[in-house]
Amino acid sequence: MDSIDHIDRQLIGHLRMNARQPVAWLAKAVGVSRATIQNRMSRLEKRGIINGYTALVSSGANEQLAMVRALMSIDLEGDASRKVRTELMSEPCVCAIHSTNGRWDMVLELQARSLEEFDGVLGRIREINGISTSETSILLSSHRIGNQHI
Repeated sequence: MDSIDHIDRQLIGHLRMNARQPVAWLAKAVGVSRATIQNRMSRLEKRGIINGYTALVSSGANEQLAMVRALMSIDLEGDASRKVRTELMSEPCVCAIHSTNGRWDMVLELQARSLEEFDGVLGRIREINGISTSETSILLSSHRIGNQHI
């Protein structure tokens, strides 16, 4: 497997900050040609290092888009991690999937527009083969520390 070099690291860093930057801008920022940037991006996508491009929505917009936010901790059976993660990624109310150490194998960030939608999401997730137990906490309020939203 090819290693990631300093050009890839710079490219990934710029894409993390703004994935909508034009290829010409990225090429100038990294100091290589447009063709090099396009080839690098294709290679990183094929290798699974870049899995997609997304919009980061502000916490204020998140609050307007979702009325119910929660964290769901799940315990997995055996080696079901990859299968479960794949199924969770197709669930639109799952905003993030975190692998963890300790009591739980994964922690999910969930958002739903209503309690009814939230109830449906919980039911669908709990029915996924490979999940043995779960615990869900609805987030009641959030507070800011500096620029970080928690």
